[in-house]
Amino acid sequence: MLSVAVVGSGPSGVYTAQALLQQSLVPDVRVHVLDRLPTPYGLVRYGVAPDHEKIKSLQNSLRAVLEDERVTFVGNVGVGGADGVSPARLAELYHAVVYCVGASADRALAVPGEGLPGSYSATRFVSWYSAHPDIGTDPFARDALAARSAVVIGVGNVAVDVARILARGAGELRRTDVPRAALRALEESRVREVHIVGRRGPSQARFTTKELRELGALPGARVVVDPTELALDPAYAAPDGLPGALPLPAVVRRNLEVLRGWSVGGGAGAAGDMPGGAPGSADAVRRIRLRFFLRPVELLERSGRVAGVRFARTAPDGAGGVRDTGRYEDVEAQLVLRAVGYRGVELPGLPFDPVRGTVPHTAGRVLRGGVPSPGEYVAGWIKRGPTGVIGSNRSCAKETVASLLADAAALTRRTAADDPLAELREWGLRPVEWAGWLSIERAEAELGRSLGRGPVKIPDWAGLLAAARDENG
Repeated sequence: MLSVAVVGSGPSGVYTAQALLQQSLVPDVRVHVLDRLPTPYGLVRYGVAPDHEKIKSLQNSLRAVLEDERVTFVGNVGVGGADGVSPARLAELYHAVVYCVGASADRALAVPGEGLPGSYSATRFVSWYSAHPDIGTDPFARDALAARSAVVIGVGNVAVDVARILARGAGELRRTDVPRAALRALEESRVREVHIVGRRGPSQARFTTKELRELGALPGARVVVDPTELALDPAYAAPDGLPGALPLPAVVRRNLEVLRGWSVGGGAGAAGDMPGGAPGSADAVRRIRLRFFLRPVELLERSGRVAGVRFARTAPDGAGGVRDTGRYEDVEAQLVLRAVGYRGVELPGLPFDPVRGTVPHTAGRVLRGGVPSPGEYVAGWIKRGPTGVIGSNRSCAKETVASLLADAAALTRRTAADDPLAELREWGLRPVEWAGWLSIERAEAELGRSLGRGPVKIPDWAGLLAAARDENG
């Protein structure tokens, strides 16, 4: 038997387990999928926006893998931290360990004022409305209640997600699994203007057209685009591509068409002032401003909190980048969310490349001192960096599993524990298995019923672990 631990139960981890189940080179495989949290699915549960039901339904296919009799979910087991198990000890329990721990840190802006109250990473904001237990129940309530204007720095899908949640009516979110505290804060939010700001032009934005169009479809929200900013982008004036250059990617052409329609006053995205409406009233309209060629240089302060963002106006430099023009613009904001990318975090006990934010590897084999380390592998963002979409993890996992299987003959000659979970318990850990996760599901369904909603997430460690221990329902 080949005994494998997969660390991380998000898409990359589950796709790794699936690839191990589907291969035929080693017929007898046992897979334990470990996670620091007592809940599975990783960013599908804690990163996908609650109003994206179709993407969240991916949990169903991940669930099918985790329910396979050859797979055991082992939640509430951290790896590499002070309260978890070290990679060296984990290697004693299994023939092979595949680390699929993602990229959990956000990139900083590195500008003055970034640490002011009211300035957060979009990652933290997403974790709050997704009920991640590390965040707590209500850290954004004061800001959501007090802020009139929010600035989201970044022009990728995460930026669009958080802007959409800020601009979406809370009544529409009641049918989702948003936790109670977050829903209450969003219901009482006074935010009426949301700026999505990028330092480069619209042709270099990273959002998908579907995400972009969703902004224009929000009831009670209006998208505002400045045509003069669009016109600064050479690709905007030549949507079929610049002379002598490669044609624009299809997604870029589609995005430019959407922005062009908004800038000339088409439909729900018409530019201009929003209609009147007192904050909190049913007829109040939120305005979403898409801004380009603005680079943040400082977060402005008033009374010890964020009061705005100072941007340097940029322009194309003719080489695919931008240059500063020497002009500046201040944008009022009492809430600032940065969405400028993710970064891998070093896992104590594993080698780490601090420049790339990844574990050094060759085709998924972990490298120690430039040499493959027997039985240690990586897949997902910690392997390749925070790139691609959820589906990109399939091919990434398959490459890693192919390397593992090529090594299987040597790996199975090593000693592995007959009962790794018993060993983990002896070391003082308290694993939450699949029955515990099902108990959490039942508790969240019951919580939702008590509130007249569908399932509502439990947002704290104590509540999750209490529900997990109540395996008899």
